[in-house]
Amino acid sequence: MKLNSKDIKTIAGRTLEHYEQRAEDFWQGTRDHDVSQNMAALLQHIEGEAPFTILDFGCGPGRDLKAFAERGHVAIGLEGAARFAEMARAWSGCEVWQQDFLRLDLPAGRFDGVFANASLFHVPGQELPRVLRELHAALKPHGVLFSSNPRGNDQEGWNGGRYGAYHDIETWRNHLTTAGFIELAHYYRPAGLPREQQPWLASVWRKTAATADKR
Repeated sequence: MKLNSKDIKTIAGRTLEHYEQRAEDFWQGTRDHDVSQNMAALLQHIEGEAPFTILDFGCGPGRDLKAFAERGHVAIGLEGAARFAEMARAWSGCEVWQQDFLRLDLPAGRFDGVFANASLFHVPGQELPRVLRELHAALKPHGVLFSSNPRGNDQEGWNGGRYGAYHDIETWRNHLTTAGFIELAHYYRPAGLPREQQPWLASVWRKTAATADKR
C-alpha cells in the first residue's frame, strides 16, 4: 500500500508520541543495555585517526551518545522525540538535534560515522531509500554507517503504538547497496544464542559512490 503525505505525518507523529509518553520508563529499561559490540563494529571500520565525528541517529535519552563522547569522539545526537532530546543533552552534555527521521536536515559530508542503533526500523519501507541517501550524503567520503534493527520477513505496520518495518538481510542489503553503500559486516544479536533467539540484525556499511548523494 502506497503511503501518502498524511499517512507519513501520522506515522511519525504517533510513533514519537508513543516515546514521549514513555520516556522515563524507556530510559530506566534501556540505560544499562550493553551495546559495546555495536559501537565497536562502527568504530573499527572508520578510516583515519580518531577522534571521529559521530552522528548518533535516534540517540534516545543519550546512553550511547555519552559513551562515544567518553571515548573522546565528537558525538552529535539526532532525536525526534522532544523529551528524549532534552534528556540526551542533560545526560551526555553533547549537542543534540531534534529532527523527525522523515524530515531530515543534515549537513553534507560532516560525519565519519553514523550510529543508527534501533532507529531505522521506524522508517517506512517506502521512505527508506530517501532517508538512506540523506545519511549517505551526510557522511564523509568512505564514511561508515552502522545499523541494528529487529529483523523480520519484510512486514511493516503498527506494533504497540509504534510503526516499524522489519526486513530480512537480503532486503536490507538491497536497500543499502542501492543507496550507495558496500557491506562490511553483519551479525545477529544477542551473541551466542540460536538464530531463532537472535531478533536483532546488525550491519556495517561504507559509503562509496558519490552518485548516491543526489537527492
